[in-house]
Amino acid sequence: MNRFVMALAGAAILAQISYPLTTGSQRDVVTVAVVVLLASSALVHAALSRGVGWALMLFATTAGLGLIAEIVGTATGFPFGSYGYAADRLGPDIVGVPAVVPLAWTAGFYPIWCAVSYVLQRSSTSPKRRRIHRVVITAVGMVGWDLYLDTQMVTEGQWTWTSPIAGLPGIPSIPVSNYLGWFVTAAIMALIVDTLGRRFRADRATLSPISDTAPLVLFTWTWLGSALAHAALLTGPELRYSAVYGFFAMGVVGVPLLWTWAAPRWATSRKSTTEPRGRTRTR
Repeated sequence: MNRFVMALAGAAILAQISYPLTTGSQRDVVTVAVVVLLASSALVHAALSRGVGWALMLFATTAGLGLIAEIVGTATGFPFGSYGYAADRLGPDIVGVPAVVPLAWTAGFYPIWCAVSYVLQRSSTSPKRRRIHRVVITAVGMVGWDLYLDTQMVTEGQWTWTSPIAGLPGIPSIPVSNYLGWFVTAAIMALIVDTLGRRFRADRATLSPISDTAPLVLFTWTWLGSALAHAALLTGPELRYSAVYGFFAMGVVGVPLLWTWAAPRWATSRKSTTEPRGRTRTR
């Protein structure tokens, strides 16, 4: 089953690689495929590693709350700002929100959640502070992901902002209220997942022996790959700025992740190269 999850993750990455090579309706199809593959990878991995109940809780929280936030947002302008989706671009819609959009919340949330958890589980932080850090840092990571996502999709015309609120320097078409809305919404999601996750998580003895490699690879790929794509592969002046903003915002999660993963290996390698060899015997 680990191979199946990695196959889903690999298919999502290949679909993302094909994105700059497509245009028009083909690019819309690729966009939907990327989201579906990422969400499928997240939910299948969550079911295998944490239990079916946990995966259903994750889906209900992220996709469910995400859909509610999007419906309210498009109708009232709260909490993100005033915006609307293009018609007939991303498949069927639910009250004006493309059905694939709630899946995007799941697809983006889970790899970030796993990356933050990987770091915090290997830290000396107390359990109480660990919960607070997990919620806040996950929300920051989601804002970083949206700095990539929103700018790219607005450039493609998938949705349009009509809010009078100013944007970040270099990205005037997206109001800063959007990022605040993302932070609050993602923080609520993270708090719910953290609170309910311990109740829904299955006993380890009943779970598949599967690591978090797939979501961690997807997180790292999204963080670094999106920065490269926005900086050099995709067309649009605002993308050059989102490459920088997204890189540093997701780097709040990414840098500690790489350090936590690499530091023990570097220390072990250094120890093995500096360890004195046994003395040679002489007559």
